[in-house]
Amino acid sequence: MPVIRFVREGRDVECYPGENLREVALREGIELYGLKGKLGNCGGCGQCITCFVDVVPAGSAVALSPRTGVEERKLIRRPQTWRLACQALVEHSVLVVTRPQAGEAGLAPLLAGALARPLPPGPTAWPEPPAAEADSSPDENEPGATREVAGSDIASATSD
Repeated sequence: MPVIRFVREGRDVECYPGENLREVALREGIELYGLKGKLGNCGGCGQCITCFVDVVPAGSAVALSPRTGVEERKLIRRPQTWRLACQALVEHSVLVVTRPQAGEAGLAPLLAGALARPLPPGPTAWPEPPAAEADSSPDENEPGATREVAGSDIASATSD
């Protein structure tokens, strides 16, 4: 699986290829937002530009999906390495700096440490579902499944 290395947080997080960067970060408890984003974000629609991240240019050049039209318009005066987490899909392992607008104080040693460890490449496809076991008995919760109740006669129970 691709690995997202969150540099500022010092965490590596696995995800499936094609997963949304914002959704993975939030699921894993990674703080994407500054104060403005915490108070009012658009919920991942690409309108508030509070979830931007800096993608460290290391490893695969196509680690994330290409910039969307929304990103091109919203990030016009930002560095080309900045992305909206809500618009980026993770394709390969990637290094990400959250809240790049917070400045680089103390970031250099974290970045050097993150770059010193190689990123696992991860697969480029979703894993195959496990093979279903052959079970000849129907599941009683499936539609159309019948179930016998021992010692009961529905007709006599309803005629009383």
